[in-house]
Amino acid sequence: MPAERRRRKADKTTPVSPEARSRDARARELLASAEALEAAGKPPAQPGVAGYDLRVRVRDGETPVFGPGRLTLLRAIEATGSISAAARRMGMSYRRAWLLVEAMNHEFREPLVTRHIGGVSGGGAALTPFAQNLAAHYDTLINEIRLLLDAHVPTFDAYLKGDRTGIPDDEPPRVR
Repeated sequence: MPAERRRRKADKTTPVSPEARSRDARARELLASAEALEAAGKPPAQPGVAGYDLRVRVRDGETPVFGPGRLTLLRAIEATGSISAAARRMGMSYRRAWLLVEAMNHEFREPLVTRHIGGVSGGGAALTPFAQNLAAHYDTLINEIRLLLDAHVPTFDAYLKGDRTGIPDDEPPRVR
């Protein structure tokens, strides 16, 4: 059976629950909020001026293990001292945040978040020095990539409709 027919058949036989639709919509919202937080660090784009979107995800094989969304969660945990407060701040369920923290703790050679349960102060969570180091390296990577992209944006400005001056006629630079 062709793949397209299998998909149509699966779509007809597998009803999508309202909870699954809600989870998918929520995941899209979370990604959008992470992108908005990342974009907040750069000036707003102007029409007729070239710009770029940058989203770097670190993978282990085919499995994404770290990126802007997980970094945002870690920063929220660091700011609030709590997984549940970080989840509320991001508009995500505690379960989703907890599962992401568990996944990160298992995907890296050292845990990223430590938790302490209950007690007089009510428990909490903190980033490990390993997580702080990972976040700093990720930030450095993003900043270096942005510097490289910023250096090339004027070339693309020249190709946009509004600007007829300075269109490069030479060959593009060769990648080494």
